[in-house]
Amino acid sequence: MLDAFTADQGRSPWPGLDDLGKHSNHARVGNSSIEILCEGATAIITNKAMISEALMLKFAPTLRYIGVSATGTNIVDVNAAKKLGIAVTNVPGYSAPSVAQLAISLMLSLSLDVAGHSNAVKSGAWANGADFCFFLRPLPEWAGKTMVVVGHGAIGSAVANIAKALGMQVVAAQVPGAPIKADRVPLYTALGEADVVSLHCPLTPATDRLVNKVFLNAMKQGALLINTSRGGLVDEAALLDALDEGRIGGVGLDVLNAEPPPQNHPLLNPNAPWAQRVIVTPHIGWGTQEARERLRKEVVLNLVAFVAGERRNRVD
Repeated sequence: MLDAFTADQGRSPWPGLDDLGKHSNHARVGNSSIEILCEGATAIITNKAMISEALMLKFAPTLRYIGVSATGTNIVDVNAAKKLGIAVTNVPGYSAPSVAQLAISLMLSLSLDVAGHSNAVKSGAWANGADFCFFLRPLPEWAGKTMVVVGHGAIGSAVANIAKALGMQVVAAQVPGAPIKADRVPLYTALGEADVVSLHCPLTPATDRLVNKVFLNAMKQGALLINTSRGGLVDEAALLDALDEGRIGGVGLDVLNAEPPPQNHPLLNPNAPWAQRVIVTPHIGWGTQEARERLRKEVVLNLVAFVAGERRNRVD
């Protein structure tokens, strides 16, 4: 098991894993060689460590199974696995409620500036004020506003349900590269209607850098962008330009192109003129205690099913 720490934090159990035979858990791959760590393995479980065709060929014919301890499978060359007869599984849907609540939290935090108002109060602004209340910015009411959801799977649907409970209109946009569906609105038509755009689609060749200059120009002036999916969906240079030019009202990101990001990442600049309109969290949406517990359980059940000759959450 590679990079197990994010899921188990070095202390939480993987129920049933000990019953499957000899195993080794590596909290982080770090600078270690995956070839050395996985030498002789029948099964590999990975979260972020890349498993390429070249690695599979090195591990063949011993390697029979690759389990992704996440929903996205872009870290595994699935086509190569098919050719080599190696099973690949993932864990769909385990984090949908957790990611959905963060996506909505980012939208509300950006628009209501809860932290900013609280900090101002603690700095004495309310105590020294002339009125019984004060506002750092105009505050919107989200009832009646429009959310465009790009990717209407388990997570996107959960986000849509919360938005509807707030009284919002929800538009499901067609995802590039995905099968055409009658209930999906063409992406660039939908963007022009959006007060907030929330990304929940997988990272594929068709969605890589989906949020580019054209995408951002198509959004309504002052709209918010939320990305709790994959950092690669966003062209960060184009996003920086949109922020500099004031075309976008704010952005909430739980993911970046590089994770962890470099120290001098421009989107993390606290002195940028748009800094108060940007929230970046460290890829926490999936990681509530409840979601991580479901993940660990499902990872083991997938492997148990494979050992029993059953197909469970197979993507190969």
